[in-house]
Formats: sequence, C-alpha cells, structure tokens
Amino acid sequence: MAERIEQRIEDRIPELEQLERVGLFTRKEIKAVIKKTSALEYKIQRRALHKEDFISYIQYEINLLELIKKRRSRIGYSFKKDEIEYSIVQRIHGIFKRATTKWKDDIQLWLSHVAFCKKWNKKIQLSKVFSSMLALHPNKPALWIMAAKWEMENRLSSANARQLFLRALRFHPECPKLYQEYFRMELMHAEKQRKEKKAFEHANMDLGEFSYSEDILNGEMARIVWREAAQKVKGAEFLLMLLSIAKIFDFTQELQKEILDKLQAEYANDPLMWDYMARQELEIDSVPPKEPTSKQSKVLEVAHKEEQCCRVFEEAVTSLPTEDMWKCYITFCLERFNRKTNCEELRQKRLKRILSVFSQAHESQLLPASLYKQWLQLLLELDLQEKAEEVAAAASERFSQSVEMWEMRLQLLAKWNSDGLASCFQEAFRAVKDKDSLPVWILWVEWSETANGKAETEALYQKSLLATLPADSITMKEKYLEWAYRTGGYKKARKVFTSLHESRPFSLEFFKKMIQIEKEQESYKMSNIRDYYERALREFGAMEPDLWLAYIREELSSQGKPENCGSIYWRAMKMLQGEQVENFISKYTLLQTGHL
Repeated sequence: MAERIEQRIEDRIPELEQLERVGLFTRKEIKAVIKKTSALEYKIQRRALHKEDFISYIQYEINLLELIKKRRSRIGYSFKKDEIEYSIVQRIHGIFKRATTKWKDDIQLWLSHVAFCKKWNKKIQLSKVFSSMLALHPNKPALWIMAAKWEMENRLSSANARQLFLRALRFHPECPKLYQEYFRMELMHAEKQRKEKKAFEHANMDLGEFSYSEDILNGEMARIVWREAAQKVKGAEFLLMLLSIAKIFDFTQELQKEILDKLQAEYANDPLMWDYMARQELEIDSVPPKEPTSKQSKVLEVAHKEEQCCRVFEEAVTSLPTEDMWKCYITFCLERFNRKTNCEELRQKRLKRILSVFSQAHESQLLPASLYKQWLQLLLELDLQEKAEEVAAAASERFSQSVEMWEMRLQLLAKWNSDGLASCFQEAFRAVKDKDSLPVWILWVEWSETANGKAETEALYQKSLLATLPADSITMKEKYLEWAYRTGGYKKARKVFTSLHESRPFSLEFFKKMIQIEKEQESYKMSNIRDYYERALREFGAMEPDLWLAYIREELSSQGKPENCGSIYWRAMKMLQGEQVENFISKYTLLQTGHL
C-alpha cells in the first residue's frame, strides 16, 4: 500500500513543480499540499474504506483548483493549464470513479460527479458518467431526463437525446414526466430546424446538402410522441400538461387542436377539462379596435370575458355536479375577486358572483369542507355577522365529526361573545370523537379565562383532565399550571402542581415549567427544586440526558450542593440507555471543562 501511495505522490510532482515555477504556489505551500494529499491517500487506500474519506479528498482537490484559479486571476498568468489543472481534474475523476464503483447506490455521489463535469466542461467524461449511472440506476426517470436534457441543450444532439428517451421509455413505459419531456424535446428540435431554415432562406443561401423534412418542421415527431403517450398514460391532467407545452411553440396550432379534441372527447367528466375550457374564455382575443380603447371599454371587455367563463362553469356544474367541479368554479371566482381593480362596479360584480356561487354550492350540499373556511373569512371581511354565524352552523352540522368545522364556529361565537357559546361547546363534544376533542377543550378554557371567574375556569380545567384521553390530558395539565401561576401566583401554582404530580401521564415541559416558577421567586427553596427534578427524572430519566445535566448545573449553583453531583452522575449512567449514555458523557465532559 505504501509503495502505491508513494507512486501517486510522485505522479503529482510535475504539476507541483509547475505550480512553484510559475509563481502560483510557494515551496512551503507545495510541502503542505504533499503532506495533506499523502494523508488523504492513506485514508482511501486502507482496507476498511469510508465514503467520507473519498468526499474529503475530492473536496480538497476541488478547493485546490479554485485556489489556483483565483491566483491565476490575481497575477494574470493563464499558461500551463494542461500540465496543472488538467492533471488535477483527471485525478478527481479517478477518485470519483473509485467512490461510485464502491458505493454504486449513492445517487448523490453520482450527481456530484455530474456537477463537477459540468463545471469544468468535461463533455466526453460526462457522457461516460451518465452512461455508467444509467446502467446502474435505470429505474430513476429523473436521471434519464437529466441526461437527455444535457445532450439536447449542451451537446446540441437531438439524436442522442431521442435515443436516451426511447431507452428510458422501455424501462418506464407509463411515466408521464418522461413523455412530457420527450414531447418538449421534439418540439424544441422542430423549432431549432425551423429557425435554421429561415436563417438560410433569409440570407439567400443555397441549402445544398442540408435537407429539412416538412414533417419534422411541422412537429410530426412530437405528434407521434403524444399519441403514443395518450395510449399509455390516462388522465386529463396529463393531456393538459402536454397542451401547455405545445402552447409555448407558435407552429403547433394543429397539434394543440388535436390534443384539445381528445381531451374533450375522452374526459368530459373530468373537472380539470371543464376548468381549462372555462379559463380559455379569458384568453380569447377580441377583435382589435381601430381606435385606442378607453379604460371603461377595457373593463367591459374583462367583465364580458369573466361572464363567458362563468357560463362554461355553470354548464359544468350542471352536467357534472361534484364537489371537485364546484371547487374549480369557486377557486376561479375567488381568483378574479382577489385581483386588484380600480373599477368599483367590476369589483361589486365579482363579489356578488362569488357569494352567489358559495351559496349555490352549499345549497347543493356539494361545497367541500376546505372551502367553508374561505367563505367565512370572506363574510367576516364584509362584516356580515349574521350570515357568517349561519354558515358556520351549517358547516358544523354537515361535517359534524370535523373538529375543524367546530373550531371555526366556536371561534366565531367567542369573537362576538355570543350567548349560545356554552351550549355550542356541549354540542361540539357530543358530535366530535373523544380522540379529536383536545382543540375544543383548549378553546373552551381559553374563552373561560377571559369570560368567566376563576372558580368556573378552575372547575372547567379539572373537568377537562377527567374528560380528555390520557395523551390529551398532558396538554391540559400544562395549561392548567400556567393559568394557575398567571392568575394566583406561586402559591396557587404550587397547589395545582401538588394536586397533579401523581396523576400520570406527564410531559417534561410540565416539570420544567414548575422549576422555572420556583426559580422566579425571590427566595426559592432548593429542596423544592430537587423534588421537581427527582419527579421529572422518575418519568423521563431513561431518555433525557439534558435533564440530568440541568440537575447537575443546579447543584453546582450557589444554592446547590456540588458534592451531590457525583451521585447524580452515577445514577444517570445507570438509567440512561444506548446512545443517550455517550451523549450524556460527552456533554458532562464539556460541562466540567467549562465549554457548556
């Protein structure tokens, strides 16, 4: 092994001599490079190999290249690159190759090699890297797309890109993304050829041996791709994506019409198709006027286009009355309403329309739960209190087991201090499952803190501890303790803690909060602090090394007894498990040395 490493170091000598000769590095720096690379070489030559050692070596060599580049720029010396940079780049390729051979499944390692090749413009090497990577990872469409895009955009080889896409589709015959990118590539190729032909014709040059197929120029290859794709990949969303790609190119009108006809014929029951057809009304250009149009006429034109869209949507929700279809309609209306306009009349039309559409969807029992919140938000912005309460009540009735709907309604009633709030809370608890009731309890006690007296609120807290599931009671205990300290001070908090400290389960935060309360007192008792820590450790000592360290810190403080630290340390070593022991030891060492 030593002989091999010495040989590698000797192979570097010519480039290092050149670095010193041209004044880019000093002799001292050359010695430092030799020392560092020797150490790195030994790491990647040993029997037990570690990926991190290869990455460190590669990063060191890349940093060396960057340093050479900066120094060249500073002194203005640009010669001898073949003897210096080329040699380093080749060595980095070699290290990458060894690493990717050893850790074939590490995609990030492969991508790092790809990024390095791109940065240093090593096209031949990059083709080899892509070839090796795809041979080992043919099951990842994103890698095929990356390789094909590079062939098309960097090497300007549509033939190579096409071959890669065709190979990829053998492995992934139903991958939408592959078909989309293949479709885009063929259209880009057709556009490139059209521009080339136009340039030749504009310059009155004889095309000679250049021949341009009319089929390719008109996007026939892309047409073949999309037809094949439409047989393998189903769904309106896929066809709409192909249509959006085709719209980028100005020679695809016939292709767009063909895709659109298939979309309308096969996906008449898909909300996405109707949504697209409705929104198309916004893009239809009106007849260009002979005279400049006024602001009023522009507003009228926008209003007319929006009405046309809504007519299509009305037809859609009639022929396809589903939640998804109404959601598309409402989303469109909200988008238009949220658009800024200086015309109050247009804004009022949009407002009237969105309120009407919300009501229609609600009356049809097809308004999705997610949109009730947006409806309520709109009503609150318009200060329509009665309507908002009516909508919230209807939402909680229709989705009676949804805690979000009840939260929405209760928050609304609490905001306006409604008389029926208490009974609404009771109604919510009857409808919502116990495992989902925690948010309702939190809302109730928070409202009670502001609306009721201390006695009623405390009774409510105690009731919540009995009514909630054990896991949810943890949160309520924390809130109860915080409220007790906020309203009754230390004595009240201490009393609440004492009443709960044997009522499992607990959270670590519950004990931390009580410790903090104790320490906020002018003359706190260390015996109480120890009691809180001991109770917390009884519950969480096996998995919380930081809790033991916090206890030790307390004993090291002016109020504590440092002689207790040793016993706490040994107890921690016995109770902690697995990696937590090592974690505790390292942090305890830092604490002892004053670094924690």
